[in-house]
Amino acid sequence: MSSCLTAYLLDIPATHALVGSKDEQLLATIRDQFADDLARDDDWFSDQIEDGAPTAFDALTAVVHGGPYDADDEHSFQYGYAYKRLCGLTGFFLDNSSFCPFRGDWLEMVDEGMKALRVTAVSVAELGYFGGLPAGIPGYDLPRCGEWTHESCVAALEEFEQTKRDGHAPPLEPEVVEAVMSVIGWLRMAASRPGLGVIGFVA
Repeated sequence: MSSCLTAYLLDIPATHALVGSKDEQLLATIRDQFADDLARDDDWFSDQIEDGAPTAFDALTAVVHGGPYDADDEHSFQYGYAYKRLCGLTGFFLDNSSFCPFRGDWLEMVDEGMKALRVTAVSVAELGYFGGLPAGIPGYDLPRCGEWTHESCVAALEEFEQTKRDGHAPPLEPEVVEAVMSVIGWLRMAASRPGLGVIGFVA
């Protein structure tokens, strides 16, 4: 079974603040402008919704209102996807062609490539750890979520630039090099925009 890492460049504190904001205008905008997307997601998860999981919009409403959340753990995946939708609507999508789809321990392999280049301030695998959703949002398996602060992105980019200055060039598989350079592109974008970081989801 394959997975996909999706990452966004955004203001992390501002994104966290959407959770529990009770922003009815935001909800109305999403309902009106993204009705087809919501309906498509409901069709994809129709079996789970029939079993009691919230619809995409109901889950989104719960996240924006800070609850109430369904007590059934098996239904809580919808809240993670609702938060992912908020990130997608408020953030800038980062090219994930090296990470979607992927299988097995690919994220760890890319991390090893980054470590070989002495880049340790961020970890691709950490974007897919369980328990990374903002406090209060229940999570169950997928999607998993992680964050890189602006400061971490700046530090990781400086590590890479220092590696270049040192002329350190370890042998890496071409596909790993491609993925690492994709990550470096994310870091450059984050570092050049004060206050912005990265939020990633693995599903």
